[in-house]
Amino acid sequence: MSTLALAESRFRQFLALTKPRVVSLIVFCAVIGMFLATPGLPPADVVFAATVGIALVAGAAAAFNCLVEQKIDAVMQRTCARPLPRGELTSRSTLLFAGVVGGLGLWLLHRYVNPLTMWLTLATFVGYAVIYTVILKPATPQNIVIGGASGAMPPVLGWAAVANDVAPEALLLFLVIFAWTPPHFWALALYRTQDYARAGLPMLPVTHGPKYTRLMIVLYTLALVAVSLMPFAIRMSGVLYLVAALALGGVFLGYALRLYRAYSDNLARATFRYSIVYLAALFAALLIDHYWK
Repeated sequence: MSTLALAESRFRQFLALTKPRVVSLIVFCAVIGMFLATPGLPPADVVFAATVGIALVAGAAAAFNCLVEQKIDAVMQRTCARPLPRGELTSRSTLLFAGVVGGLGLWLLHRYVNPLTMWLTLATFVGYAVIYTVILKPATPQNIVIGGASGAMPPVLGWAAVANDVAPEALLLFLVIFAWTPPHFWALALYRTQDYARAGLPMLPVTHGPKYTRLMIVLYTLALVAVSLMPFAIRMSGVLYLVAALALGGVFLGYALRLYRAYSDNLARATFRYSIVYLAALFAALLIDHYWK
């Protein structure tokens, strides 16, 4: 293998550690928070620095997650092809990579954004990489509910980057993602139950069974739909967002009810995929409504 090909291969391996698809949704929600934090357009330099900084720290957190869970990943069909289980990267190189990338991201946020955003982003890193990955995930079936707090932080980080504070509206955006996380993740866990059981992880379908999990998905989706209407209720958004929230939430609830009544792995996969579309579309609707004249 040539030096160039080797370098490209190594780059792809390290990139895979950062879970790019997950990070892209994180960054998208953070950027929406930046634009919602101001009536006009946020400063372009702040948006750029905050976006890069948050993306780097999120990627570092994902890499640390891969490091901690490499033995678990090796026995799960969904994750066995990751670089660490395949032996393509070492634990030492992964830890060094996460430290350098995360440190660079935090420096960018402190130097070019503001200290508040840097500290909130660091807290989010600790919440996901340590509290969720190391402590909660192997200990309780409520891991994704409690640990979901760190995953709900991106719009708060974006808001803080532009406004240098955390307003009630930012916390409402946090609440939307917090309510979204359980039905999103449990849909995945349903069709990957055997994977989690084999890995010894106490995910809800493993500990309480699939029917109970499907009921929880319905209940949390109902809560999510209610929470998603709150931006309109507090006049943070207008009728355009309200229509979008009702339509998107109605489809999500339809998936949840179908999942409860007539389960299939294919339906669980479709529900999981739609949940990602739902969150992206809901935040896009917030942004469009924000500038709608």
